[in-house]
Amino acid sequence: LNDIVEQFSVEEAKRVKTIERTTNHDVKAVEYYLKEKCAAGPAEVARLGEFVHFSCTSEDINNLSYALMLQQARQEVMLPSMDSLIDSVAERADAYRDIPMLCRTHGQPATPSTMGKELANFSYRMARQRGQMAQLQVLGKMNGAVGNYAAHQVAVPAVHWPEVTRDFIVEQLGLEWNPYTTQIEPHDYIAEICDAC
Repeated sequence: LNDIVEQFSVEEAKRVKTIERTTNHDVKAVEYYLKEKCAAGPAEVARLGEFVHFSCTSEDINNLSYALMLQQARQEVMLPSMDSLIDSVAERADAYRDIPMLCRTHGQPATPSTMGKELANFSYRMARQRGQMAQLQVLGKMNGAVGNYAAHQVAVPAVHWPEVTRDFIVEQLGLEWNPYTTQIEPHDYIAEICDAC
């Protein structure tokens, strides 16, 4: 299965798009592509092909994909960029700590300050926002078409599906599990992250 990911190429992407022209559904096209790949693989993988999309609605796939992309972007791009900006402003606050500047209050001249102190204000505020951004949970769900594990339970009633999906989302994907949804993971966390920027 890892070979499918590691050997994915532009040609493989074109194959998915060819399938999509028939299905008119992006996730279904990926499902069929993966089934093809499983069928062409070793016997133990080939027999699992029909389980590629087991009990899932497209949102179960998409919400986890978007959550993983956003989590990676936050860790690898957003937080490091914020750290760099905060550090740069903090360095300037220190460098300009003795440079006086006129301040104003209600449009009138006020008690003087220093350029360093004013830059420190911004460095501190940005550090707070960065901390809030880092603490926000990135959520995922995998509970089926209406959020109640109905297809899961009908197929394999002996399995405690909420526990299985929680473990997969938390332990395997490194996301936070959203236990209560409809078909759609509500994406409130995305709004929270956007608001924290």
